[in-house]
Amino acid sequence: MVCFDEKSFQLLAHITNQLVLKPGRASRQDHEYKRNGTRNLFMFAEPKAGTRHVLVTHRRTKQDFAFAMRYLVDVIYPDPECVIDVVLDNLNTHHYHSLVEFFGKQEADRIMARLEFHYTPKHASWLNMAEIEISILSKQCLSRRIPSEWRLTTEIVTWEEARNEKKAKIRWNFTVDDAHKVFKEYYPTSSCCSGTRESCNNKFRFFRGNRRDKSLPQFVKVG
Repeated sequence: MVCFDEKSFQLLAHITNQLVLKPGRASRQDHEYKRNGTRNLFMFAEPKAGTRHVLVTHRRTKQDFAFAMRYLVDVIYPDPECVIDVVLDNLNTHHYHSLVEFFGKQEADRIMARLEFHYTPKHASWLNMAEIEISILSKQCLSRRIPSEWRLTTEIVTWEEARNEKKAKIRWNFTVDDAHKVFKEYYPTSSCCSGTRESCNNKFRFFRGNRRDKSLPQFVKVG
């Protein structure tokens, strides 16, 4: 399971030199700065493995999402037998048609054969653990002025490698039982599974979501 989310980051450069840190005195910087544009950060986090990967792009369009999904299946997880469950929110670019629009149906189908999208319920994007990884990244790496894309990318790569080496994991206390209580309308009840295990699985698989039917609630893994 891979959790996917994005964050916009503003590039800011100092106009004057900082006063460096000295014993008994914190570093100081001028309140004025130069804006150097923004960059988008795509976060791919695999919580159970304790790994994450960040992709820096100029924008956050349908095309960028499409390339991010191809990057996920061709670079991060290139094993052709691996089907990747992707947890993501309901942003209007997060759908199959973004891939079709920029790659064509044949290439889009090849990519989607390796992916299974699981959308978080409305007003519940906090179920996506990629948001937690982005918060950690912001606090540990991005809580200062960074002037250029090159500097931003190298800082993130350094942070990413150190955190992956530790296999740092998120303490996720919201269990499946909790999800059944809080989001009971999104889960099949035991009564719907009164038949065989196979029929129960078939019902559950259908319930998990027809990606193109917006009237159906979408299932998200939280355990």
